[in-house]
Amino acid sequence: MSDLTTHPLRTDMLLAMRRLARSVTVISSAHDGRRYSMSATAVDSLSTDPPSLLICINRTSSLYPPLDAGAPFCVNVLSARHEGIAIDCSGRLKGEARFTTGDWHTSPHGVPYLRDSQASLVCEQDGRFEYGTHTVFIGRIHEVLMSGDVDPLVYLDGAYTTPGAPVSRVAA
Repeated sequence: MSDLTTHPLRTDMLLAMRRLARSVTVISSAHDGRRYSMSATAVDSLSTDPPSLLICINRTSSLYPPLDAGAPFCVNVLSARHEGIAIDCSGRLKGEARFTTGDWHTSPHGVPYLRDSQASLVCEQDGRFEYGTHTVFIGRIHEVLMSGDVDPLVYLDGAYTTPGAPVSRVAA
């Protein structure tokens, strides 16, 4: 790693990124009979043809080994009522204990998903690259499950929150 780890630019970047509101997700996977999950905001759509997304995973994360082995994964988009699950999956609970809260099920692809999340996108891996401390995994979406109204849990300035007012729909 470069000397940027102690450079003020790193601190400035982290402070700037706190101003970027992001939907909170829980990324889940299963490998060799074990389930894994972690809260994440480093998730984004990639393409609609083929339907795909990307996730950025720190290589020190407990979710990294199964993904490194090629395991499929699910991006569960959390709603405002899932703050406790977000906290559980960001470190309050470890390992299998993270699946003791929430309505967890298993997809036909063998991937755990949160049944009452706003959306669950079940993916097979379709590429990856390493950058700095993270690996970016490309997921080709094989199944999309949705429930409830659009009511996202958002992470902003180091805290969980929700949008203050309904967002107007704009034609895509």
